[in-house]
Amino acid sequence: MLRALNIPIEAIRTIVAIAEMGSLSKAATKLGLSQPAVSAQVKRLQGLIGGQLFIKTANGTTFTDLGKLALQQARIILNANDQMLRLGGDENASLHRIGLSSLFAQRLFERAGKSDLSDLSIHVDQSGAIRKGLIEGYIDVAFIFAPHVDADLAKTVREQRAFPAIWVRSPDFVLSPGAPIPIITLPGQDWMIGPLDRMGSAYKVVLHTSDYLVRLTAVRLGIGLTALPSFSVPDDLIESPDYYLPQLSDLRAVLCARPGLRGDVATRLVKRIKGIFDDHIPDPRGKSALGN
Repeated sequence: MLRALNIPIEAIRTIVAIAEMGSLSKAATKLGLSQPAVSAQVKRLQGLIGGQLFIKTANGTTFTDLGKLALQQARIILNANDQMLRLGGDENASLHRIGLSSLFAQRLFERAGKSDLSDLSIHVDQSGAIRKGLIEGYIDVAFIFAPHVDADLAKTVREQRAFPAIWVRSPDFVLSPGAPIPIITLPGQDWMIGPLDRMGSAYKVVLHTSDYLVRLTAVRLGIGLTALPSFSVPDDLIESPDYYLPQLSDLRAVLCARPGLRGDVATRLVKRIKGIFDDHIPDPRGKSALGN
């Protein structure tokens, strides 16, 4: 009979602390342990996993490819551990996890004070990834874009809004006569490509990336055009209302609370996040209630 192997939660916390702090010594300080104790946890974890997780450099500690994979799983395990602790009703056992689309996070971090975020753990990713975390219980409250709300997501929706979407470009961008429109897209952005197809526009996707900052950099360099919610357009980019571009439909955003989150806690967190965005992101359509 094979003996089951179990990874101690202390070792899991250690790998996450190293990632957050950048070195074993700083992780030891955060965890309240000696550096030899942290090194022992790392050695134990590497023995269980069967490979090297870190490489020491002049600038600190760098994860190997195996270490990056282990870190992803470690965070999932810690999330599950916290959710398990909350089953007894202790909703204050740890920080609440807020999931945001990168477009919302950009404005939040620019304008919201530290007092708004000090007791929250913010997770920023594509809306699809945040939605997955919400449904699976790794995210407590999420504010994401959702062009289509399926049955699972509908159970979590507390409020929704509609934001105008516009085409944007660099001030120096000029489309060559007869050339296809160069488009820069993110995964899952059919709301951008669909109108071009329906209009019969000649276009070419020159960059398809999940990295929001890479997309903006490409637009700034004049590589192509993209579309954004009007509130999120950087100051150095401009609207491109050219005749060869179709009008875009409003983007639906939803504010959600995970299934199983205690009712009073869900209401408090949703109200709090909504308050931050009400203060910092205008709603041009005035649509903040569910179903409007």
